[in-house]
Amino acid sequence: MFLDPIERPKGLIPRIAYWLTRRQFGKVITPLKVIYARVPEAMPLASAIQRFSATGVRLDPALAYLLQVHAARLNHCHFCIDIGRALAHGQGVSLAKFDALEHYRDDPQFTPRERAALAYVEEVTLNKAVAPDTFARLREHFSERDIVEIALLNAIEHYYNVANISLGIESDGLCPLRPAAAGTGERAIA
Repeated sequence: MFLDPIERPKGLIPRIAYWLTRRQFGKVITPLKVIYARVPEAMPLASAIQRFSATGVRLDPALAYLLQVHAARLNHCHFCIDIGRALAHGQGVSLAKFDALEHYRDDPQFTPRERAALAYVEEVTLNKAVAPDTFARLREHFSERDIVEIALLNAIEHYYNVANISLGIESDGLCPLRPAAAGTGERAIA
């Protein structure tokens, strides 16, 4: 991490935010201590984004979490992978699909609908563009509103990913990660 976390923030709003995240996650999350404690004026933006993601999106929550964690995986944002898995797990979503995300194209637990959305998110994340055939597959399974929600969720995830990655914020250990393959020495992140 490039900046030290601020353990005792100044101001009432940051102190309330610390209390709320400690209550929700059992600890104060690192982005709050690194980013929002230094720039509390950004808290309303983060709160509005969180509210929209929680109540303004009509997509199935399990799919929304899968899409966000997939983007975070591709961007190598370990904090966002961790919190996305924790939030999904807290909503009763099985972590098996999260553990299989890198194989979504051929893993039978993913539906054609999920594959279309994951492929779209992947292409936009990696290329910052989408091919017409990828969009056509997405359109086969989703309404126009759904497609816009998918695009917005992906953009929101990128916002958080870039902020966390650029400040060296790593996983907070909120959700257990799948164990690395035996003998590979690699750190599995979902």
